[in-house]
Amino acid sequence: MSLAIVHSRALGAVRALPVTVEVHLANGLPGLSIVGLPEAAVRESKDRVRSALIQTGFEFPARRITINLAPADLPKGGGRFDLPIALGILAAAGQLPRDPLAEYEFVGELALDGQLRPVAGALTAALGVRGSGRSLVLPAENAAEAALVPGLVCVGAPHLLALSEHLHGRVLLPPQQTAPAGGARHKAPDLRDVRGQPHARRALEIAAAGGHSLLFVGPPGTGKTLLASRLPGLLPPLGDGEALEVAAIESLAGVALNPVHWRTPRFRAPHHTASAVALVGGGSHPRPGEISLAHHGVLFLDELPEFERRVLEVLREPLESGVIHISRAARQASFPATFQLVAAMNPCPCGYQGQARCRCTPAQVQRYRARISGPLLDRIDMHVPVPVPDPAALWGPPDGEDSADVARRVRVARERQQQRNGARPNARLAGRAFSEACALADSGYRMLQQAGERLGLSARAFDRIRRLARTVADLEGEPGISTTHLAEAIGYRRLDRNPAPRPGG
Repeated sequence: MSLAIVHSRALGAVRALPVTVEVHLANGLPGLSIVGLPEAAVRESKDRVRSALIQTGFEFPARRITINLAPADLPKGGGRFDLPIALGILAAAGQLPRDPLAEYEFVGELALDGQLRPVAGALTAALGVRGSGRSLVLPAENAAEAALVPGLVCVGAPHLLALSEHLHGRVLLPPQQTAPAGGARHKAPDLRDVRGQPHARRALEIAAAGGHSLLFVGPPGTGKTLLASRLPGLLPPLGDGEALEVAAIESLAGVALNPVHWRTPRFRAPHHTASAVALVGGGSHPRPGEISLAHHGVLFLDELPEFERRVLEVLREPLESGVIHISRAARQASFPATFQLVAAMNPCPCGYQGQARCRCTPAQVQRYRARISGPLLDRIDMHVPVPVPDPAALWGPPDGEDSADVARRVRVARERQQQRNGARPNARLAGRAFSEACALADSGYRMLQQAGERLGLSARAFDRIRRLARTVADLEGEPGISTTHLAEAIGYRRLDRNPAPRPGG
């Protein structure tokens, strides 16, 4: 029989989609054709495969070769199908045994001399193979990354000849034995470096404890970016499942795995010239964007009004749902995007509102603020002023706690939430869990009603204030929400209270 079947994986979403490589040899004029929506890099694989087989001493069949990549309606790209195509040709020609091929899935790009080169998305391929009952064979440089998936046998092959010996049963390649970097965590910048700004530091602690989004508003040079960069150091380390999911997204995006950052929440800070596709992901074959690369971490948008408005608007849905759905004519993809948004902006176009040097008119300030839509602003839990600090605080000794002390309180608050809410932090409570956890006494409901009448709060703002108050109570170890907790939470809806706040005012 001159038909061989090899299993592989396409580069797709967080779990790579299965692809069956069917190779048929027939009589007729020698030639090779690839069908099944191959892109240019896949079509070019026939030249790489031919050279690799000849250079390694195999016989390239002088027959009519047809290669089908099924399913036929799934676009296939990259050099990841070189290895399964080469193995399929050898098996169909009788130069490799067919039976062992059914036990594995193969991914890898071939060099012209038969060496295996690494491919993007090795971890997503491993996640896809897990549970299929097969093992994964891929380039040796990808093996350590793929072996992070528990319950999966990964085999790293350095060369086509070594893999041939393995499939013949003569010289077996050992399974990759790499344990996840369980305790490794990158040392994040310390909150102790921030001088002054006690109100902003308190807001940062609350945001870390409840997973809340926040917006810093203040003149240039007051420490907004410095504060934002300290947030990952306050967050709890990622769990095994979370770390694996984040690493899979990075693998899909071509980001090299760094064991030092294995459990560290990521901090992504795209420039304000970033496009909507760069932020949410996309392309003809959808890839994750910055919001997915910040999954279980922090997305920092500095100079928020300088982003194009249509770019900012794409954040609205994933802020609520924690997932981004990308649809194209031929393909759809979903990527997780449970990120914590931190943004920073100046109070006016020149940045110095309230100081003698500011010459911005009220109309200019209004136009500047209008670059951020009301619906997006409504989804940001905390609006925090960052005023010009007292000069004495800049030259004296550090006047605040370090990240380790604050992180301990955050961890205790998160543990309370986990016992009450399960895996969801307060910022993502919904339904009955929200109603039970954020219940208010009669005095609290009256306070919230008065604040709503005075500030013109939306229903969403009411809910976010209750979640914030619940986090404040968790930090203080209180079982219920008091009017004191509620008053602090209302105070963080600063841009609801005053559309043009003065920093520190």
